[in-house]
Amino acid sequence: MEIAVLGPLAAQLGEKSVVPSAAKPRQVLALLALDSGRKVSVAALAEELWGDRPPRSSAATLHTYVKQLRHLIAAALGPAAVPGPREILSRQYNGYVLDAPPDGTDAVRFERLARQGRSVLEGGDAATASDLLERALGLWRGPALADVTPGPLLEAEVLRLEELRRTALEDRITADLRLGRHDLLLGELTGLTARFPLHERLHGQLMVALCRSGRTWQALEVYGRLRTACVERLGLEPCPELRRLHQAVLTQDPSLTEWSVA
Repeated sequence: MEIAVLGPLAAQLGEKSVVPSAAKPRQVLALLALDSGRKVSVAALAEELWGDRPPRSSAATLHTYVKQLRHLIAAALGPAAVPGPREILSRQYNGYVLDAPPDGTDAVRFERLARQGRSVLEGGDAATASDLLERALGLWRGPALADVTPGPLLEAEVLRLEELRRTALEDRITADLRLGRHDLLLGELTGLTARFPLHERLHGQLMVALCRSGRTWQALEVYGRLRTACVERLGLEPCPELRRLHQAVLTQDPSLTEWSVA
């Protein structure tokens, strides 16, 4: 089974989708998919579907949703398929397991590539890091589980994945800065800093890219906007690294040619 959660939920057997149209069975499939190969307890599934107030019929209702998923799996497999729907979506003690390859979800592949990219970047190989991180980011097709209404467990997982996505993006930009691609990054970083007006690392990366492109005055404007936003919204000055970067821009410190805001 091929499963994709980095965008609209997708799950396919061969050429056929096994994603249900109803909202709550989609939640069940999404939670099982994110833990594919591992048991998801009935309690966790109930918490995802109904929070801390499950109905008295929650166990029976959950079983109905599992039956719907197995019906879709059976239709995709065809008659007399081995393994069958009960093996692909199996019941274990107090829980359910969706049988999928360890590398069967795009989220697993993304996290692996992102870890590899960061490790290589820390080792000094910016070119390989940029390639690995670009491949990781290329697996995203939109917001995680974009067409699933999440309960508390899926919401937490979506937030975690989106944070990992942003970190991978920042790491890829760091790698590209080290490769001298500052001119190519200006448009992307301008859009990102507008989207995340309090994000210090992105603002620092834009400042470095602007300085290396001969636009020092704009780098100072970027810092000024960030400082104003931090003070007005948070009552805080930018972090020490950004303040040091600001000073380096003011003094035209030669180290700016090496600064990548890691």
